Amino acid sequence: MKSLQGERVTISYGTSRIIENLDIEIPKGNITTIIGPNGCGKSTLLKALARIMKPDGGSILLNGKEIMKQSTKEIAKQMAILPQTPTAPDGLTVGELVSYGRFPYQKGFGKLTDHDRKVIDWALSITGTIPFKHRPVDALSGGQRQRVWIAMALAQETELILLDEPTTYLDLAHQLEVLEILYALNKNEKRTVVMVLHDLNHASRFADYIIAMKNGEIVSQGKPQEVMTRENLREVFQINAEIVQDPRLNKPVCLTYDLVSSDQPPLTKVGG
Repeated sequence: MKSLQGERVTISYGTSRIIENLDIEIPKGNITTIIGPNGCGKSTLLKALARIMKPDGGSILLNGKEIMKQSTKEIAKQMAILPQTPTAPDGLTVGELVSYGRFPYQKGFGKLTDHDRKVIDWALSITGTIPFKHRPVDALSGGQRQRVWIAMALAQETELILLDEPTTYLDLAHQLEVLEILYALNKNEKRTVVMVLHDLNHASRFADYIIAMKNGEIVSQGKPQEVMTRENLREVFQINAEIVQDPRLNKPVCLTYDLVSSDQPPLTKVGG
């Protein structure tokens, strides 16, 4: 089943064609990660899927309907979006920010209902941010802020969540914390999650489905075992990778890698 798909999508920045005639289908109920080298078009594609950017050609369909023909509120009831570096107004509290997720359901002067408050507290609870509810967002650490933004996305009560590099600028522990929250949302709440990730091992570990891109095209897509291969990583990233199997999760892991071609001499020990 597909809830989000693109047909012959073409996207440009000015005179530069980034993506041309690309077809993509996002499996419903799964975690999908989009990987690829810098500048390959993965974030651009995510923006088009999220209706942040209008394609030059082709169609983006959400639940079978053309996304550009639906209102912002209609889209916001079906899909939540977390951009790469979201910012909140100075002094805004965590509770106030998360309450913005209820905007699609508000009428008139936008007064919160009892149901709105219940959903907000649920979103804060599931992301472990209840203790920060009355604190300013700008007083939190990077990992805490990222969890708060995810809480705001959850407060929209959408089946589909799109995230552009949600672990950027976070240390290893906070990266895992954020990804485990998204993993739990998918498995326990049946939310469809689509995210752009740079870390190949995180993509393999947490995704059900991986889409590998290069130069605006999809090179490979499928289960992690199908995409995380030596041949695909050589094609997409120009690296010779050593792939092993994680015995705990039965997922492929990129153990080490080298550039496919390099004029640099091998490294030697200092003083050697």
